[in-house]
Amino acid sequence: MGELAVEKHVEYILAVEKRKDSFESVVMDHLRLNGAYWGLTTLDLLGKLDSVNADEVISWIMKCQHESGGFAGNIGHDPHILYTLSAVQVLALFNKLDVLNIDKVATYITGLQNEDGSFSGDMWGEVDTRFSYIAICCLSILRCLDKINVEKAVNYIVSCKNLDGGFGCTPGGESHAGQIFCCVGALAITGSLHHVDKDLLGWWLCERQVKSGGLNGRPEKLPDVCYSWWVLSSLIMIDRVHWIDKEKLFRFILDCQDVENGGISDRPDDAVDIFHTYFGVAGLSLLEYPGLKAIDPAYALPVDVVNRIFFGR
Repeated sequence: MGELAVEKHVEYILAVEKRKDSFESVVMDHLRLNGAYWGLTTLDLLGKLDSVNADEVISWIMKCQHESGGFAGNIGHDPHILYTLSAVQVLALFNKLDVLNIDKVATYITGLQNEDGSFSGDMWGEVDTRFSYIAICCLSILRCLDKINVEKAVNYIVSCKNLDGGFGCTPGGESHAGQIFCCVGALAITGSLHHVDKDLLGWWLCERQVKSGGLNGRPEKLPDVCYSWWVLSSLIMIDRVHWIDKEKLFRFILDCQDVENGGISDRPDDAVDIFHTYFGVAGLSLLEYPGLKAIDPAYALPVDVVNRIFFGR
């Protein structure tokens, strides 16, 4: 088995932020806050978060906040629940949640809950179980989960469960590993995992491993490094991670590295990006790769950060 090119990945992540005129930077302009979360969490898992200027990052994040309390993907853009979670997660990484007006952020999120318990992503009303997870995760980190109707939120997620044990983005939607993570994560945070058929879902998830060792998101799809997170974290939360071949997955992720220039791609020999770099390293963390900090499978933050939030240690 190869080795994780830690220093190269750190160099790559730091360089991405500096190359404002690169293709990657331009196409990510509207979701730069998500990119900050992916890059900074990767640095923290690698033990290198001190490579960045925390004050500069926090100052920029707060400029992305909208008067509604929600955060936009970049300065001057519209707020969305997706970017709001990334902002809260990055502030948690730096132990700076105290810079937030927590009530204002919580009010923005609670205002997005619909009558049936689902959540919209923003004022335009798109509904998706991703947004249910984001709302529950974000409010939990802010210690404000009691501000929403948790019972209705859980019931809506359960209504998206399918006959194969998986979950879709809305009731009747196709099971997908990304949505499964969102639904299982939300149920885990709310203490509602008893709604999951763990053997049936575990079987569906372990069937996502293909011959190369990588994982896909749906049947008949190509493997992709990002599912090293979506599938693995779900398997861990339902205690079925021993149903896949961890060694083959290790090798697949490490084969997707650019060992010369840093970064991780979706599949071997493809172009690297910050998204897959994060999910590759996060997947290796779940697999307990030596030298990496442990990551929490429900909150998608380093375990020490989650312990600091909830236990003050």
